[in-house]
Amino acid sequence: MQTKKLLIKYGGNAMTNQSLKSEIAKQVLALSDEGYQVILVHGGGPFINKALRSADIQSEFFDGQRKTTSEAFLHIEKTLIGEVNTDLVGIFNQAGLKAVGLSGKDGNSVTAVKYDHESKDGKGNPIHVDLGQVGRVDTVDTSLLDLLLSGGFTPIMTCIANDKDGTGYNINGDTFAGQIAAALKVDQYILLTDVDGLFSDYPDPKSIIRELRLSDLSQHYGSTIQGGMIPKIKSCEEAVVAGVRKAVILNGTQPDQLRRYILENESLGTTLTP
Repeated sequence: MQTKKLLIKYGGNAMTNQSLKSEIAKQVLALSDEGYQVILVHGGGPFINKALRSADIQSEFFDGQRKTTSEAFLHIEKTLIGEVNTDLVGIFNQAGLKAVGLSGKDGNSVTAVKYDHESKDGKGNPIHVDLGQVGRVDTVDTSLLDLLLSGGFTPIMTCIANDKDGTGYNINGDTFAGQIAAALKVDQYILLTDVDGLFSDYPDPKSIIRELRLSDLSQHYGSTIQGGMIPKIKSCEEAVVAGVRKAVILNGTQPDQLRRYILENESLGTTLTP
C-alpha cells in the first residue's frame, strides 16, 4: 500500500462542537486505514477569545492580527497547548488513533521570528505596528514529525514556537500549517474551515470556485479573496509554491467531505494547483 502524507489544518467554528471533533477524528482514522499519514495542525481563536475575556485582557486587532502582549501570550499558550491540543489528542485517541500532541517548540520543530506588521493610518500612509509576541515561521525541522509518522502516530500540532533566543510567539494557524505542509512535502494540504470554499459571489452556492491555479490568484485578491479568507488562500499558495501538489479548502462542519474528497474523488471545496 502506497503511503501518502496529508496535512489537515483544523479551525473555525468546527472546533467548538465536540460531536464534530469526534466525526473529524473518525474521518482521519478512515484515511489512516487507507494508508495515509495524517498531520493535524490547529489554532483556537474562539478558545483564546474566551480565555482572554476571563483574564480581563482586552483583545486589539490590526488587519485581523491580534496584538499579543507578554501577559496575553501566557494565556494563549496555556489555552492552545493545555486546553485545545489536549482535548483533540484525547478525542483522536478515543477514535482509535495514536495521537501525539505537540507545538512548534517540541524538538525545535519550528523556529519563529517576530512578525513585523505594516499597516496604514487613516490617511492611507504606511505605518509600522508592533504586535508584541506575534511571530512568523522562520525554519522548520521535520525530524520529529517524520519519526512520529513512521511510527504510526498522528501528530496534532498547535501554532506556538520559540525564536532562537527562547522567546515564545503565537503564529497565525493558517500560515503555520502552510509552512509545515511545505516542509513535509505532503501530497495534499487540506484546510478545514466553516465555509464550503471560495465564492465569486458569496454565499451563492452556484458561484463557488472549484479549481484555481497559482496564476489565477492575482485577479482574486481584494475582490473574491477578502478578510479571513486571505490568510487561508495565502497559506495554500505558499504550500503549492513550495512543492505541495495541491491545496484544498473544505467545510469542516461537514466532516464527511474529507472522505468524499480524498477517497471518493468527489468535486468539493476549492482546490489550488500549480
